[in-house]
Amino acid sequence: QVELVESGGGLVQPGSSLTLSCVAHGFTLDDYAIGWFRQAPGKEREMVSCISSTDGSTNYLDSVKGRFTISKDNAKNTLYLQMNSLNSEDTATYYCGARTPGPFGAACSIMDYWGKGTLVTVSS
Repeated sequence: QVELVESGGGLVQPGSSLTLSCVAHGFTLDDYAIGWFRQAPGKEREMVSCISSTDGSTNYLDSVKGRFTISKDNAKNTLYLQMNSLNSEDTATYYCGARTPGPFGAACSIMDYWGKGTLVTVSS
């Protein structure tokens, strides 16, 4: 059974850093496209960063480039999101998503599995 469990959210001040974790259960993380998404109140869910399993490429939302870094530890089957220089616009619930691979892996597209999310609030 596929399960994604996020952790690491919290209340932080502007300019702070935070690291989110997503542990994958029931599948091998490295085989799937895997990424972080977020949804702020009243807004649609958006992709923050994602790692493709077709070629290992990563992409980022423009507003987080240079501040956020996505990484994974295959031995721990865990995905991370290091977030630096946080500001109020980063306030949202952050979700981990995974896309089932085909014969050549999976691109960062519509995700098949989702975690329950972890809330990040940036406020002074």
